[in-house]
Amino acid sequence: MTPYKLLTYLAEGGARAGLLVQDHVHDLAELTGRQADGSVLGVLEDWPASQARLDAVAQWASGRLAEGQSLDRVRLAPPILYPSAIYCAGANYRDHSREMIAASGREEGPDPKAAGMSAWHFLKPPRTLSADQAVVPRPAGCKALDWEVELAAIIGRRAHRVRPESALEFVAGYTVAIDLSARDLFRRPPTPPGSPFFHDWLGHKGFDGACPLGPWIIPADRIGDAQNLELGLKVNGVVKQHSNTAEMIFSIAEQIADLSAHRTLHPGDLVLTGTPAGVGAARKEFLQPGDRVEAWVEGIGSLNVTIAEDEAAAA
Repeated sequence: MTPYKLLTYLAEGGARAGLLVQDHVHDLAELTGRQADGSVLGVLEDWPASQARLDAVAQWASGRLAEGQSLDRVRLAPPILYPSAIYCAGANYRDHSREMIAASGREEGPDPKAAGMSAWHFLKPPRTLSADQAVVPRPAGCKALDWEVELAAIIGRRAHRVRPESALEFVAGYTVAIDLSARDLFRRPPTPPGSPFFHDWLGHKGFDGACPLGPWIIPADRIGDAQNLELGLKVNGVVKQHSNTAEMIFSIAEQIADLSAHRTLHPGDLVLTGTPAGVGAARKEFLQPGDRVEAWVEGIGSLNVTIAEDEAAAA
């Protein structure tokens, strides 16, 4: 089978689904003749049938590279635009959980999986997505912007109450994500710590650009074992995180099963599966305007963004 990557690129008429074959981008709907293939969400809505169609047109495109656009001349958007949900796993790598507990001065509790607990997730608003090579403003009032590299799984079939042993059958593919976190916007002083209104998850995780994603999607059947992939993150070329998805507390399959137990997952939904140790909060080191962040996952590629000052803060 001809290797390909599924992406979204910006054309004159707006965002379009593209197929990347040997560093050339082809408009997917033009290749297949299907209007629904004009968006990646349209492709995912019919993912089981789409796979055979994409395999066929990728092979055709590999012999006609001149009919595509060179990747370096194409501006990418997030590979999926406007998913119905972005689920983010919290504290799902053992080393990251330990470093955050140590940073807070608390004692380490029992292993959540051994204690019979389920995976824990929060939500990011779908329009917080930003693309590879994007400039992401640091939110106004934030001086503690943190980084978190994550493997993101893309749902390709409607999933409701699925079992862990079959959960990966509902994954269309994988991409790279950065969960940007405004650590100093998480608390709402002078609200007392014991108040249910003390924490602000929206300010912490839901600001504009808070979820860089991309640069493209690798189909799940091309990725090998997603539970054994190296991943890492650099800030200005300096390695901050480097680990393996094998270090997750709850596996990708277990997370999908837990999420689907109480809600239906839809094609295009994103599951960010957690981050390893090495985040800025543990070392009291945070992103500054001008910093360049590069996150990568084995077998997928690198996602790059640059941090900028918020216009309101700079005024």
